[in-house]
Amino acid sequence: MKIRRITSLTASLAFLMMVLTSIILYVVPQGRVANWADWRLWGLSKTDWGNIHINMGLLFLIALFLHIYYNWKPLISYLKNKARQIKVITPEFNIALAITVALIVGTHFVVPPFSWMLSLNARFKDAGAEKYGEPPYGHAELSSLKTFARKMNLDLAKSMELLDKAGYTAEDVDMTLETIGRRYHIPPQRIYETIKPAAINTAKQSEGETRLPETPQPGTGNLTLADFCSQFNLNMKWVVRELKNLGIEASEELTFKDIATQNKTSPSDVYEHIKKIVQSAASKS
Repeated sequence: MKIRRITSLTASLAFLMMVLTSIILYVVPQGRVANWADWRLWGLSKTDWGNIHINMGLLFLIALFLHIYYNWKPLISYLKNKARQIKVITPEFNIALAITVALIVGTHFVVPPFSWMLSLNARFKDAGAEKYGEPPYGHAELSSLKTFARKMNLDLAKSMELLDKAGYTAEDVDMTLETIGRRYHIPPQRIYETIKPAAINTAKQSEGETRLPETPQPGTGNLTLADFCSQFNLNMKWVVRELKNLGIEASEELTFKDIATQNKTSPSDVYEHIKKIVQSAASKS
């Protein structure tokens, strides 16, 4: 056996696996969506693919260092000029450096063509969220039945009864949705759909009264202002006007992310501004 051959072949295989896992992680839905819907490809979850990608990267680095060690002389020859003197700053090195720097700078400032790949990635993530659905809150699958029922305003006893009727028996209210899902080979999302009818009826809001959740729901950043206002029965023109009074420029076709970027803030801060606007109007009425 020749160590040099094994090293080169290992580096090549690790590189191919890194390419494969990179493509998969590029198109897979956001973590919160993938975990909620128990997304899998060839039986592996997003976490599994991420772990493989990390360890393949480590294997590639080790093989690459060994490859450099066994091929040191040929590599050094690339840095030699016609006089056979080692010269790091060569035309070839300058071109390679320029390409690398251009990619880093272009990606940092999100300019074409580098921004195209980022935009395409965002489209894949958004499509995944639309296809599989958003969880009601971050890492909802890790909540126990008791905690989930409390947060979602569900009757716990009725929820347990509905699960039992559907064949998803849970002996303990401290079992997480993820644990129950794995036991019956279903996504946590299915558990929620099963117990959703256990919602506790609350007094209806008075006519014209609007209440926003304390924190933005998952996926709010991708909602346009028009869709958000429609969802919560808000007067869009009034919201745009009030935001402008607070120094936030917005328009109906922009998403929360776009508004945040345009005003050099975060989507959460934009949401907080709107919530304060609504609360202020409610207190005056």
